[in-house]
Amino acid sequence: MTTREKDACDLLDADHKAVKKLFKEYDTLTGSRAKSANQRKDELATEICQMLTVHAQIEEEIFYPAFRAAVADTDLVEEAEVEHQTAKDLIAQIESRADSGDKFDAKVKVLGEYIDHHVKEERTEMFVKARAARKLDLVAMRGELEARKEELLAELVGDPQLA
Repeated sequence: MTTREKDACDLLDADHKAVKKLFKEYDTLTGSRAKSANQRKDELATEICQMLTVHAQIEEEIFYPAFRAAVADTDLVEEAEVEHQTAKDLIAQIESRADSGDKFDAKVKVLGEYIDHHVKEERTEMFVKARAARKLDLVAMRGELEARKEELLAELVGDPQLA
């Protein structure tokens, strides 16, 4: 049995799993009125928004253009880009912290549900077609995605050594 080398889809899916974990943690805290729970929810919301922003950017800059060039089904990319824009709108609302309490929690919950839908389509349709496309070197693309992700994360956290 040969082990497949980790590729771009694996990296993107690892992001999906990491953010899903954050959404679950957020959800478990929504019933609590403790000050520490509210502080942790705020931290989680920030982390979720940052992760999704970086993830969407690397997909839009690297993965989607390569997919579009190699796979005949461009409807998948167009739909994914529309989903990204809707997620970005929700992220902006969450980051603005304009709503507090239940409305804020509802926005985070809806974003999580939206991302679940998006991830399912990527996993079951886009990644399958990407892996089947002979013109895509997904192993090499993984390195490109990782490097760009590190750059973007460094910019977000403002670490001059990483930027």
